[in-house]
Amino acid sequence: MKTAFVYDPFNLKHTRHGHPENYRRLEGTWALLQQSKIVDHLHRVPSGPAPVEAIHSVHSPAYVERVRRLCEQGGGSLDPDTYVNEFSYEAALRAAGGLMNVVDAVLGHAADNGFALVRPPGHHARPSRGMGFCLFGNIAIAARHAQTKHGVGRVLIVDFDVHHGNGTQEMFYEDDSVLFFSTHQYPYYPGSGAVDEIGEGAGRGYTVNVPFPPGVGDQGYRSAFQDVLIPLAQQFKPELILVSAGFDAHWMDPLAGEQLSITGFGQLITDLLGLAAELCHNRLVCTLEGGYNLDVLPHCVLSVLRLLKGEPEGISDPFGPSPRPERDASQRIRLVRKTHSLA
Repeated sequence: MKTAFVYDPFNLKHTRHGHPENYRRLEGTWALLQQSKIVDHLHRVPSGPAPVEAIHSVHSPAYVERVRRLCEQGGGSLDPDTYVNEFSYEAALRAAGGLMNVVDAVLGHAADNGFALVRPPGHHARPSRGMGFCLFGNIAIAARHAQTKHGVGRVLIVDFDVHHGNGTQEMFYEDDSVLFFSTHQYPYYPGSGAVDEIGEGAGRGYTVNVPFPPGVGDQGYRSAFQDVLIPLAQQFKPELILVSAGFDAHWMDPLAGEQLSITGFGQLITDLLGLAAELCHNRLVCTLEGGYNLDVLPHCVLSVLRLLKGEPEGISDPFGPSPRPERDASQRIRLVRKTHSLA
């Protein structure tokens, strides 16, 4: 498989000392990717800022202008969790633009699938408000870009970050052209993502939330994919699959309480690759969201890239499975199946 990839060192400039979402997340990941030599076998696509019109496809012009002005003035905070500095507006444009370029490569047949190693992350950014470390909704922008530039009709967005992708959900809540599927710890930040949040109007049934209690590990997440995501995706028949690949559900991550392993994330990617092969000519594009253990994150990204490329080395998991027993999630998955008429 030919895998498109984007990385822009400019995004290291968006950082704040002591904040968990800082430049070291990309720096350490890029170092391992270089050491492993996998970067020599990827289809590198150029970075570059997204045009502001693309950002406006999901965000209000007033909010975008607020972020620009705050950065121009030297930075500050959008909320208690979400900072900007003088470089953050440009970094956020480049995060969205890099992902758009990977989507262009896949939909333009230059690559089979792709990965955007970008930050700041995006899935918490709401139409008129940044939050949860996120400035602009990268994956939502990419979905609209695929639809407007490439004529894609139906997009599946899969979000396995440990935090609910509330911003992405809000942007497509009344839209039946985007199926949004999220697994996440619940109740937890940002407080959304209950089972009964299923969309409204034309979008009713096109938002699918699997809110897990803490302690659910590899088996629970895999069951959610196999018993909920796969049958719904087969009904929906997407033309493109986009993935909010957050790795903070790992058992060593400091910001959450789920118990996935790197091998468990790999199983999810394997399922998504199977769906993409079955439904949309392998068109699968991942973008980085969370993941805050600086030792674990690089191996997560390396493993995903190896799977996307179909390389024989496979998973890189020096940390192994969680030492704690996994919490049974079967009752929650049955509830989600019933909610979406899969029971």
